[in-house]
Amino acid sequence: MLALKLQRIGRKHQRSYRIVVARKRSKLISPPVEDIGFYNPVQKSFSVKAERVTYWLGVGAHPTTTVHNLLVKHDVIKGKALPVRMKKKASQETVETPVAEAAPSDTAPAAQVDNSS
Repeated sequence: MLALKLQRIGRKHQRSYRIVVARKRSKLISPPVEDIGFYNPVQKSFSVKAERVTYWLGVGAHPTTTVHNLLVKHDVIKGKALPVRMKKKASQETVETPVAEAAPSDTAPAAQVDNSS
């Protein structure tokens, strides 16, 4: 299955992305089927080949949520923006354990010292 997705390029802290058509489950560094545009979030620049996007969507490729929202925002395709799913972190629910708040002298028995020598 093919997908329109972002492929990260650029150096550290200077990210930019290519918009590519690639297999849905391909690795990040695998060669894409076709490069159809770019997106630079730092400079807010976006460029895409609209006729190739409509072709690939017509053939059956599905855009990722982020690519779909970019295409809707820049009027390449019509529709509503999709909600972005955020990855859930590990459950941070803490289990409260009861803590005994008694003074140590109240609960500890007195030490017995044997002084018979």
